[in-house]
Amino acid sequence: MMQPSPFDAFTRAHEAAAYVRGRVPAAAPRVGVVLGSGLGAFAERQGATSIPFGEIPGFFAATVHGHAGRLVLDRGAALLAGRLHLYEGITPAEVVHPIRMLVALGCRTLILTNACGAVASDLGAGDLVVLADHLDPGGGGDPLRGENDERLGPRFPDLRDAWDPGLRDLARQEAARLGIAVREGVYAFNPGPSYETPAAVRALRTLGADVVGMSTVPEVIAAAHMGARVLGISCVTNAAASTEPLRHDEVVAAAAAAAPRLTSLLDAILAALGAWS
Repeated sequence: MMQPSPFDAFTRAHEAAAYVRGRVPAAAPRVGVVLGSGLGAFAERQGATSIPFGEIPGFFAATVHGHAGRLVLDRGAALLAGRLHLYEGITPAEVVHPIRMLVALGCRTLILTNACGAVASDLGAGDLVVLADHLDPGGGGDPLRGENDERLGPRFPDLRDAWDPGLRDLARQEAARLGIAVREGVYAFNPGPSYETPAAVRALRTLGADVVGMSTVPEVIAAAHMGARVLGISCVTNAAASTEPLRHDEVVAAAAAAAPRLTSLLDAILAALGAWS
C-alpha cells in the first residue's frame, strides 16, 4: 500500500474534522485524549456523542482487543477510545490520521496514554510514568517521511520539547494533589507486534529507556509537526521480556486494574486545562 502524500494527509484531516462538526455542530474541543489498551472506559461518559472510527473519513476500524475504536465528544474534550498501530498493516500516515484530525478539529493540546512494558528495573505493574522524551531505535516511527506540506508543519520539526514541559509540570502537580505516585521517564518505540527480546530490553536500558511500547511515538511526532502541545502518560502493565510469557489479554487486564488512578489523574488534568468547563 502506497503511503498517502502529505497533501492528502492535510486534506483528509480537514475532511474528517468537517464530518465530525457536521455530526456534532456544537462540538468545540480544546483537548484531545488518546486512550490506550484497557483504558477505554474513561470514554464511557453519559450524554457524550460517540462516533465509531469506521464512520469517520480516512479512519480505519480498530482491530486490537482493548481498543474500542470510537471518537467521543464531551464538552471541551475529544476522546479517542483506542488507537491505530503500525503493526495492523497500515501506513504511518494512516496511523496518525486521527491525531491530525484532532488538531484540525481544534485540539491544540493532546494527551496520549498507553499501556507499556517496564524497562527500568525499579518500575512495576500499575506504575504511572509521565513521558519526558522518547527513543525510536529502529527509526520506523516517523510519519513525516516523503514530501513535506508546509500546511501541516515544517520540513524539519524540532522535537526537543515534543513532550511539553509545562504539561508535564501540570501532570506532576495534579498527581501530587491527588496523592497519586508518578515519575518521569523515557518511552522507547517498538513497532511490534512481537514483544521485545531480553537482548533488546538490555539494549534499551543501556540507551536510557524506562518503558517500551508499540504506539505513541508516531502520534507525538505528527502532533508536534502541527504545533500541538503534547502530554504523555504511560501505564506500566508488565516487565518487558518478563521471565513469564507475555499475553496481550493480560496487558489489557493490568491496564484496566490501574485505570482508576490514571482516570482520576486525567480528570484532574482536563479540569485544569478547562476541558470540563
